[in-house]
Amino acid sequence: MNSFGHGGRTSRPKPLPAAQGEKRPPGALSPSARKPAIMQDPVLVLNATFEPINVTAVRRAMVLMIKGVAQAEEIHHTQVHSASRALPVPSVIRLLAYRHIPQQTRALSRKNILLRDRNTCQFCSRTLPASELTLDHVVPRSRGGRSSWENLVACCYQCNNSKGDRTPEEAGIALARRPRPFTLHTSRQLMRLIGNKDEKWRKYLFY
Repeated sequence: MNSFGHGGRTSRPKPLPAAQGEKRPPGALSPSARKPAIMQDPVLVLNATFEPINVTAVRRAMVLMIKGVAQAEEIHHTQVHSASRALPVPSVIRLLAYRHIPQQTRALSRKNILLRDRNTCQFCSRTLPASELTLDHVVPRSRGGRSSWENLVACCYQCNNSKGDRTPEEAGIALARRPRPFTLHTSRQLMRLIGNKDEKWRKYLFY
């Protein structure tokens, strides 16, 4: 039977177990101490050699630290409180064991093309939400153009329709930049964009 009676009256809710002294597992965050916004903030990940290799969320970074896989190199002034201790929120972490990172680590996909092109149409230079962008083959597939990093660009629907089944030269439009594979250099550029508000990242990204 639920707590609502037929007369519209509600029964008084029982105290939560935690208020009665229930013990939480060691390290578990109390409901009042959880900070979802903070836990999703970006954290720069360094290899054991201090080379920047990735960006992850605070939550994942703290898991790696608790497991002993990584250590904090830079921290925020914010802390996350558990049942037994206060944990500093990392800004930069470093892996304790060296990880080999392949030259090309990203698959060719719509998401990664938009990421590489920063959600910006490569013909009119407008930055738009992903839902308002498509992919364009610079050399049309009907002309033998391949689906590759060097031939796919982010494009708004208006420019895509205007270009049609033509090359940019035939359509009288120009590319904002030559499309390139998603390289380590590209990743570094994106890391700088993501971390441009955090001064602690600067010395690791060689601005």
